Amino acid sequence: MPGKKKSRPVVSGLVVLVFVAASGYLTLELRKQEQQGVTEVRNVGVLDGSGTKADTAGAVRPEARWSRLENPARSVLRDADGQVQAILTDGARTATLKGPARTFAEPASTASKVSTTDWIRLMPKAWSKGAEKSTWFEDWYAEHATSKEDDLFAIAFQYVAGAAPRKDAQGLAFAGDANFGPLNTSGAEGGDLRLEQSDFYDYLGVPYPFRDGEVGTPETIRARSLDCSGYLRMVLGYRARYPLMSSDTSGDGLPRTANGMARSGEGADVLPLTGVAAKDRPTTIDQLQPGDLVFFKLDARTGQRLDHVGMVLGHDTEGHLIFVSSREEINGPTIGDVGGVSRLDGNGYYAKTLRSAKRL
Repeated sequence: MPGKKKSRPVVSGLVVLVFVAASGYLTLELRKQEQQGVTEVRNVGVLDGSGTKADTAGAVRPEARWSRLENPARSVLRDADGQVQAILTDGARTATLKGPARTFAEPASTASKVSTTDWIRLMPKAWSKGAEKSTWFEDWYAEHATSKEDDLFAIAFQYVAGAAPRKDAQGLAFAGDANFGPLNTSGAEGGDLRLEQSDFYDYLGVPYPFRDGEVGTPETIRARSLDCSGYLRMVLGYRARYPLMSSDTSGDGLPRTANGMARSGEGADVLPLTGVAAKDRPTTIDQLQPGDLVFFKLDARTGQRLDHVGMVLGHDTEGHLIFVSSREEINGPTIGDVGGVSRLDGNGYYAKTLRSAKRL
């Protein structure tokens, strides 16, 4: 979605130190919360999320086998029986690990249910060919391969309709049912139902110091709100700690808007962007896998800008490829069908407006 006020300059070194200290404290508290594992929230069924902590049982076993695949270039780890245990894509930090089956559903908005054994986690470094021999990967895999701590999917569903509030030790709500944005009261004909430009710090209601020296200042009317890109910045950035830019142009990491994300050099391009016209719709989506970011061209008013982003969740029980995103029609994060079914296959609204995809 289009960017906004974004961040503001730091007024003094003392202010930065205060913000950074607060942010660091919140991060530690979030880690404590996330160690509790996957929990069930209303409208979302999560199976086999026992919440047990990982141990060294996740180490790569000697009988395991590595192979290489292309389009995109990636390494695949299989066990002695040939079953896939991990998929790691060159240039990307997100890893697909296999684990207990979970079912994600949103019965108030859709009949779709996605049952998956995929757990999407963020590695400390981008993957490259041969990285399986590195110490950093061995240590990371041993810690996370059998972990039931919240992954990106579990975090993403902590913001859908009915999700229970989660607070840190200081009482700050960092998760729970999110809105898309405040109602648009301008009354302009053809205008949006709800205002865009609500970032993760608007949801939190606290200033956020970015690494480039800018500070994101929340707006009261946007409290508990996340637009489409703000939602993914919350999940991937604030919660999973992927670096965040203060805008589309300042700093390094994940840009602020859907268009900025799609056109950035972050991660690996799975469906390269060739244009925003209807003729530029990808001819195949076979390369997509759970955890990928998908980008859409929905609104003619945004010109050559891509204006919506979501995250691939997986195939539902009917075989359709489903994604989750924050949308104004349903007022928040959803896999629902209000305003268009959440399918990437076929010829529905979102399938026809898909333009590119990226694996962070």
